[in-house]
Amino acid sequence: MKLSALRDFVAVCQCGSLRAAARQVGVTQPAITRSIQELERELGAPLLERRSQGVRPTAVGEAFLRRASAVGNELERARQEVAQLTGLHSGDLAVGMSGVPQITLLPDALQSFRARYPRVKINVVDAPYHRIQSELVVGSMDIYVGPAPRVLSGELVAERLFDHERVVIGRRGHPMRHARSLRELVHCEWLAGCSMQNGDDDITALFLSHGLPAPRIAMQAHAALTYLLGIANTDLLMMVPTYWARFPMWRETIEVIEVGEALRSRQICLVHNPAMPLTPAADYFCDMLRRVAGRMPRHPRPPAVACAPFDSVEA
Repeated sequence: MKLSALRDFVAVCQCGSLRAAARQVGVTQPAITRSIQELERELGAPLLERRSQGVRPTAVGEAFLRRASAVGNELERARQEVAQLTGLHSGDLAVGMSGVPQITLLPDALQSFRARYPRVKINVVDAPYHRIQSELVVGSMDIYVGPAPRVLSGELVAERLFDHERVVIGRRGHPMRHARSLRELVHCEWLAGCSMQNGDDDITALFLSHGLPAPRIAMQAHAALTYLLGIANTDLLMMVPTYWARFPMWRETIEVIEVGEALRSRQICLVHNPAMPLTPAADYFCDMLRRVAGRMPRHPRPPAVACAPFDSVEA
């Protein structure tokens, strides 16, 4: 099986047409057609089907695409590893990262990494685990750093970096700013973050764990800026990591509502695919993250009733 045939097949699936794939790869359309036909003959199954809007992989093609993508990504990692080991220190690093590690770990880790690997291009994707899991599996994403996933794909491993606590916030001057218990906030409307697959469940579980009815979720959002705008311009409440409440961009706009209940702590972890060894640059970046996490103050654990287990927390 030719590596060029795998490359051509992946390009066709990504582009959705033979012509566009030929332009991307830099060959003629007849050449890429022959390449796919030879691959199908060798495998003994059709990999692509024509549609009115182009071509798409068959069911067999979808399965083969995952393997072909992994092979291509691993070869690219091998090329970059050789370059980095021979002193060129070039290549790419793709990192999926949630908001908390971006605020707490990335600044210091980035300084050290850039000093060591100034020619490595870093692509930081602000995304939750469930959106980039498939990319971690096939190797197009090097690592994920964020809240521990509820369910971890069998190919991946998670390494715990640090725990953190959360607080309830509202806009400056919020009418419930003097509340001191979740019971007083039951009637309020809430904003749920969508860095997990269902933000409603997180808030609902918190209130139910304290024997309280679940409050109404009036808004969901996917980005930190939307969280800030939603809180600053409404009477919605939100539960956020303590680090966010201390962040300068947030601090002037919101205030913390000091409820007496212990809010469940979150565990920030590093996830990668051990079957695809990291390049020296990616491995060094992970070491810098661990070093910064090791210097962070350790918060005392909240009571057991308020804690979520490592394998069931995602936010």
